[in-house]
Amino acid sequence: MGTTAGTPGRELPVGVHRFSHEAMAAVFEVLVAGEEATYAGQAAAAAFAEVDRLEAALSRFDPSSDVSQINQLKAGESVRVGLAVFECLATAARVWAETGGAFDVTAGALVDCWKAKDGSARKPTDAELADAQARTGMNLVAMNEEEHAVHVARDGMRIDLGGIGKGYALDQMKIILEDWSIGRALVHGGESTVLALGPPEGEEGWRVAVGSARSPAGVVETIPLKDRALSGSAASARNPHIVDPRTGRPASGKLGAWALESSAAVADALSTAAFVMAPDEIKKFCRRIPEVSIMVVVEGEKEPARFGSWPG
Repeated sequence: MGTTAGTPGRELPVGVHRFSHEAMAAVFEVLVAGEEATYAGQAAAAAFAEVDRLEAALSRFDPSSDVSQINQLKAGESVRVGLAVFECLATAARVWAETGGAFDVTAGALVDCWKAKDGSARKPTDAELADAQARTGMNLVAMNEEEHAVHVARDGMRIDLGGIGKGYALDQMKIILEDWSIGRALVHGGESTVLALGPPEGEEGWRVAVGSARSPAGVVETIPLKDRALSGSAASARNPHIVDPRTGRPASGKLGAWALESSAAVADALSTAAFVMAPDEIKKFCRRIPEVSIMVVVEGEKEPARFGSWPG
């Protein structure tokens, strides 16, 4: 799958410095405007160091990570976790409730059902699906804010923060850059989620592409981004990695979905939710939460459907 939310091209405006760093199986970038190059590079390095720290806590592939500790719990057990995982889970629980379960970080067992060992698509048996669904649902997770403890109600739960972790990392990168008094910058994690601070001098916003030539939807449009986050989700027939947690089956009918919100973590989660939600569900959601804007490209439709106050 190609990326779904692009950054400005390689031809950058005068005075913009670009820095990159590999983490979380992606290339993170920081673009800084209006600062001396050395100082901008030092600030970017501090932001990248924060991403590395977060990866160690959020990864389900690291057996020593907080997420792995949760996934090893048996029914009725609890474990104390760090602030990053606790905040990610708290945000995920809120989005899960607001979207009626369309976004669910406990759906790791369901996602794995639809993947063969080589990562290609497979069709699980009804028994496999039923078993995975019995271990899925944020209602099976309890959180103790005072102790930063996580409690699970079922054996074999599979927490996967892949749908929110990069966005959370971008939010933390923004805090680091602001601590360095940098107010004109853009950060992204593999281009699927982009977070913009103030734009370069004289610009309305950072020009970012919605979609890319490598994604199923292609480039849909370019929008100015300022003080907001844009996240996109897409899947392919060969790799239907976005599973609707409510049905246990891969989502279908859309080529791409994008969400705009002030928080990159929330935008990250909502783009995944929007990919599995019906248009009427999205419409009601954006009416209920007006600070969110969503756009989806539905298979067979000539024009994308926009919900909320989408920039143009």
